[in-house]
Amino acid sequence: MKLPLEAILLLGLAVAILPAAAKAQTPPAAKKPVAASSPSATPLPSAPLSTHFPILLLAFGESPSWDVRIGSKGPELLQRQGYPPVLLEPGEITREGTADIWIYHAKDVSTSADLSLLLSREPCSDSSAATTKYTFKAVVQHSQIGKLQGCARIAAELFPRLPGQTAQGDDDDTDKKKPPALPPITNAKAPAAVAFLTPAGKIVVSRNGVKKIAAPIGTQLALSHDGKRLLYIRQDSKSPALNTIVLYEFESARSRDLVHGPVGQAVWSPDDSRIAYVSSADQKSQVWVLRPETPDKAAAFSSQPVATLAGWVDPHSVLACDSQNAYWLSEDRPIQTVALREIYGDMFQPKPFDTLSLNPANPDLLLVSAVESSTPPGAPTDAAGTAHGLFLYELRSKRRTQLTPPDQLAEHGVWSRDGLQVFYTRRTSAAAPSIFRILWDGTGIRRYADGSDLTVGE
Repeated sequence: MKLPLEAILLLGLAVAILPAAAKAQTPPAAKKPVAASSPSATPLPSAPLSTHFPILLLAFGESPSWDVRIGSKGPELLQRQGYPPVLLEPGEITREGTADIWIYHAKDVSTSADLSLLLSREPCSDSSAATTKYTFKAVVQHSQIGKLQGCARIAAELFPRLPGQTAQGDDDDTDKKKPPALPPITNAKAPAAVAFLTPAGKIVVSRNGVKKIAAPIGTQLALSHDGKRLLYIRQDSKSPALNTIVLYEFESARSRDLVHGPVGQAVWSPDDSRIAYVSSADQKSQVWVLRPETPDKAAAFSSQPVATLAGWVDPHSVLACDSQNAYWLSEDRPIQTVALREIYGDMFQPKPFDTLSLNPANPDLLLVSAVESSTPPGAPTDAAGTAHGLFLYELRSKRRTQLTPPDQLAEHGVWSRDGLQVFYTRRTSAAAPSIFRILWDGTGIRRYADGSDLTVGE
């Protein structure tokens, strides 16, 4: 019987490695020892050293929580708490001399960034107070994300065998060419309350399966976190430069005007107690704040001139933009500024109608709906001949990944409250917008409803 190459390497390695290594593997069947004085004992040939040992591992660490799956060909998947998973393309595997130290190389599939994982056989615990000891230490270095340190363990249970695949990962040529699959997202929750525009322009609010028409026309929808109140903009029929911020209450089905003037882009604070909006009074476009019960006491939130308001970062801070920069404006901290060119990169270009949205569970993860700098071949375009798409941007690592596929004209992306889904407007023609949903890892695309400009409540 012809043994697979990996089995031959592992069999030879069993003679060469330290006794501690043998404990991590399934012990071989007992054999009768050969007496030391036996003249017939024949010395064994030199065993080849494997450059890929052990296989089927999970490297992991804390602060923040992360893990890397190492399959039969090397690192396959990087997962971090609060971020979508990162698919990896395994590369070269090297071993440092005869020591039990292995270096795995890989590429970030989405950004082509380099990743290396140094694995050393030595006792390791995942925290200073941990009583569980692991066999390996692991150090991950991602050229964008940075260094991650932790431990590693044998984790064959994470790598279910495919048809034609052996226990050591010796699969056939077809399986070897398949990229690793993303783990399925099973805990995404459908929103209980949403509001959107119908293809005819009517504002619909849906809560727990009950739908109501809030207004025959309006724009810039913002649903409260509890899904009970909706903000929208009603344009002045006599003066296009003037708007009214309207508050609609779902239970009573009543509306009332809050503010009238050169205003727009109203958004709820995290506890729904305040409303931030953009006011251009006195030719100064700034962020203002009011309480819905006392709209006549509205006051400027910041003196920084801005053009658009993305939303609240926390109970005391908002994210706003002008044509050049994004600003983190706060009541208790100095202004923080990031250039839009740094966020958009070369693939996208900032426009006044872009939408930016911070992940509700991780303010470091930004969702941007923008115009693509160049139109991919065959991609749909708007009336101006430009392509639109959604991308994710990590503020600390500066890692940028396109979320929607290039064959879709995607606009107005918003997060679900669980931070695992993105709802967006897809236009196949100027008269037929539809609302789609995509999971934050780029999978699970499906049509959600007819209409556009969806906003999510609870």
